[in-house]
Amino acid sequence: MSEQSAVNGPLSPELLAKMDAYWRAANYLSVGQIYLKDNPLLHRPLTLDDVKPRLLGHWGTTPGLNFLYVHWNRLIRDRNLDMLYIIGPGHGGPGLVANTYLEGSYSEIYPHIEQNEDGIKRLFRQFSWPYGIPSHVAPETPGSIHEGGELGYSLVHAYGAAFDNPNLIVACVVGDGEAETGPLATSWHSNKFLNPATDGAVLPILHLNGYKIANPTILARIPHAELEDLMRGYGYEPFTLEGDDPAVMHQQAATVFDTMLDRIAAIQKAAREDGDTSRPAWPMLIMRTPKGWTGPKFVDGKPVENTWRAHQVPLDKIRENPEHLRQLDEWMHSYKPAELFDENGKFRREYADIAPKGRLRMGMNAHSNGGQLLVPLIVPNFRDFAFKIIGRGQTDGEATRILGHLLHAVMVANTETKNFRVFGPDETASNRLEEVEVGTGKAWMAQTLPVDENLSQTGHVMEVLSEHMCQGWLEGYLLTGRHGFFSCYEAFIHIVDSMVNQHAKWLKTTREIPWRKPIASLNYLLTSLVWRQDHNGFSHQDPGFIDHLLNKKADVVRIYLPPDANTLLSVSDHCLRSRHYINLIVAGKQPAPQWLTIDEAVAHCTTGLGIWQWASNDKGGPEVVMACCGDVPTMEALAAVTLLRERIPDLRIRVVNVVDLMALQPTSEHPHGLPDEEFDQLFPVGVPVIFAFHGYPWVIHRLTYRRHNHDNIHVRGYKEEGTTTTPFDMCVLNNIDRFQLTLDAVKRVPRLKPQIDATEQWYSEAIQRHRLYVSENGDDLPEVKNWRWTEINA
Repeated sequence: MSEQSAVNGPLSPELLAKMDAYWRAANYLSVGQIYLKDNPLLHRPLTLDDVKPRLLGHWGTTPGLNFLYVHWNRLIRDRNLDMLYIIGPGHGGPGLVANTYLEGSYSEIYPHIEQNEDGIKRLFRQFSWPYGIPSHVAPETPGSIHEGGELGYSLVHAYGAAFDNPNLIVACVVGDGEAETGPLATSWHSNKFLNPATDGAVLPILHLNGYKIANPTILARIPHAELEDLMRGYGYEPFTLEGDDPAVMHQQAATVFDTMLDRIAAIQKAAREDGDTSRPAWPMLIMRTPKGWTGPKFVDGKPVENTWRAHQVPLDKIRENPEHLRQLDEWMHSYKPAELFDENGKFRREYADIAPKGRLRMGMNAHSNGGQLLVPLIVPNFRDFAFKIIGRGQTDGEATRILGHLLHAVMVANTETKNFRVFGPDETASNRLEEVEVGTGKAWMAQTLPVDENLSQTGHVMEVLSEHMCQGWLEGYLLTGRHGFFSCYEAFIHIVDSMVNQHAKWLKTTREIPWRKPIASLNYLLTSLVWRQDHNGFSHQDPGFIDHLLNKKADVVRIYLPPDANTLLSVSDHCLRSRHYINLIVAGKQPAPQWLTIDEAVAHCTTGLGIWQWASNDKGGPEVVMACCGDVPTMEALAAVTLLRERIPDLRIRVVNVVDLMALQPTSEHPHGLPDEEFDQLFPVGVPVIFAFHGYPWVIHRLTYRRHNHDNIHVRGYKEEGTTTTPFDMCVLNNIDRFQLTLDAVKRVPRLKPQIDATEQWYSEAIQRHRLYVSENGDDLPEVKNWRWTEINA
């Protein structure tokens, strides 16, 4: 620190010196994690034996993060704040590990990392080391709910954490590289959904250090006035902090943070005590500091500090170049470790005492370990919403509309706890879930007009036309101990493929960390399905999110395809109550035949798959198994059964419906898998299986490839044939229609070989008749459109 201790500001000279020492200690520990495996406090001259063989980590952003952390600590202590950090540039992981170590959180959670020289040595050695800890702000890092490995989601996670948490302040650092991503650019609009009366506050800090890995950043290179106007246009009140002199910067930071916290307090007071319902301009900070601040200024004659070269490891040739080792030694000594740590390696008390204590420490913030705060969701008895079956398959129902009744009841039942929200990209009503809006409304803090419906400043239905924002809000909400439900068009959920990857990794990792408590599951409802997107066409037809989730760990992912409304109710009840999973429910919204009573639905969902005895005539053993998974494939499979009964009355047919897709796997592969003995009872070895599947056919082959009867499983599903056409023509285009399934069964049953030619002719004529009719009339054949299941004995 320069000799400008007389710089004006709110910090006394004594506190300024202590805060600067704290910052130096965090920087020292950050550098040590990247470079050292021994000699942690430099009690002897640094040698190559002290340096890690592989130098991994990111220095550039870290000193700025350390600077912010020490100032947040002061705010927490002075104002008794409940503050959560979210670090967008999560590759600055060494800094967050260092700060949670200095405040004592780290050693409490990991007792083997003691507050002494041996503990610091272990802290250094474990970083980016085999069987150690990752380089980012990972699940292993105390206080973290956001790893930041994939950029773009920090701000939307911060807002998700703040919803319904009125006493929480989320300090969110947005890296200037991250600010170039699409999701982050849209996330600024989250302030139009944050209610100062009922929600917490988000304090965004746009950290401009000027560079990405190898290029300048956009927002650092536009005129400052233009950047401020951009933030004002987003609806924020921008403040600026800029410089590189630590003494000046500490005082300026203290001043600007006090001002911003006063603004937040005034906004909340106006809303909570004075009844001000206007949308406020929340403060945000633009912070400009050098990339690699306090690090080597030149290496090998080239500038490093305040350039892109500081991004990762500034001195990366230590084993090849003795000068690099000398510079490392000089760099680390510049932080004066002997002043910071006592003879035993313990952080000196006079500096440690300026950090918050107990649960006020950010590393110990309860919201960062949301499972600790999780209040069980009140879910009313789903049986009260059951669809009444009057004649099996004789009455149509809209499955998702019926689910909407249950979700509305859940919303009402949890009014007091305010721990349940429904998310969707402007599709809640389109997906027939609009009843959930009744009484609560859709969250909205922006302007309203007389024509608007169900908009409410206290709404708990979150709608914005960004799947990224819906996903990010929900993740932030879940990670801080609440519950949620996300409905989306099936084809467009792929927009968040990468986000769900990261959440799955978080769930997988935290499942293995004892101090991390389970959180509520992330529940997806995919509707507006491929088979009924006949009106929107090919762009809206893609069932591949199933394939995507199948790549995740078996102890994280569950996939359900309920064939009707009552099975959807049963599955949804289970998912809403579950913990620490990603639950995918795929269910249609269009009127469709209803098959199972509520009791039958519960029994069927409990086993995950089973024989539908009422649709089967397989006494003596089946000659063919007609299997189905998904609502439209189930209807087509049952229609094929009626055609087979008409054409070949003595054919022994077994109908097996699958609602829990993972039950097809062996128990060795998934907890929901069926043992081989039970699978073989459903699908006897040697018996052909004609499988009508909702998604891509190879999914079923992948799940069943270890099964004894796999060679006899023949799958029909979506094969990328789509257009704007009729519902049944979508099935025909993809060869999953009832006529195709009937022909497949005849071809696969050995004793029916003499009938193949006649059946192929029948199939050809049926398809020709279908195509002529839809071309002429623009609608499906009456025999298809008006088809109903007929009982076997009818």
